[in-house]
Amino acid sequence: MKKLFKLVLNTIPRPLLIRLSYVARPIIAFSLKGNKFTDPIDGKSFKSMLPYGYETQRNNVLSPSTLSLERHRLLWLYLKDETDFFTSKEKKKVLHFAPEQAFYKLFRNQKNLDYTTTDLFSPLADVKADICNLPFQDNQYDVILCNHVLEHIPDDTKAMQELYRVLKPGGMAILQIPQDLKRAVTFADDTITDQKERAKIFGQYDHVRIYGRDYFDKLRSIGFTVVEEDYTKKIAPELVEKYCLAKGEIIPVCFK
Repeated sequence: MKKLFKLVLNTIPRPLLIRLSYVARPIIAFSLKGNKFTDPIDGKSFKSMLPYGYETQRNNVLSPSTLSLERHRLLWLYLKDETDFFTSKEKKKVLHFAPEQAFYKLFRNQKNLDYTTTDLFSPLADVKADICNLPFQDNQYDVILCNHVLEHIPDDTKAMQELYRVLKPGGMAILQIPQDLKRAVTFADDTITDQKERAKIFGQYDHVRIYGRDYFDKLRSIGFTVVEEDYTKKIAPELVEKYCLAKGEIIPVCFK
């Protein structure tokens, strides 16, 4: 079952995969039901998580129930335990880029959120938009969520400027990216055009760079105040393992 699901994840176009997963997900979750690992998003437990990856497969990372990965579960825990995202008495205007299936219905149903999704291609997007040319007013959103998007954008400086522009003063943007913390400097090479070679070097063929530690300073140069939140250090080690989190992953929490 896990090998079949891995094959499906890596070969079917994402919009179709989103639709198919509504049917397949309950069956797969039931087959892996157990007590070793828990998805904190929905509280369901499994004997194993599913593998996931492009060039390199990671084991026990994809939740059979919510289809969340390590970064999604970490973000969920941070929002739940460290912010008023779910508990604010005043309605928050939220802009969510490339909305993940793990979050979409949960955030949509939060009565304290005025929730808007945006993307160029996702069937879950309310507004089809280019992140480098957003059709939103200045200073409009209390919270922006942009998870693993910027590594796909050739002009990430322009994208960051647009994110800063539409965020309200005092607002919070969480701008997660795949990051190699061993690298001091972000790496990009547009001369590599072969898709297989790009996938081997960048992790996915459609990634245009590998972010290093300088990512945080680039955000600061745009105007953001950046907190480099190493949140797994605040979670008990046994829960880091139980929730299948990536130890040491940094959440870039940005304020305007």
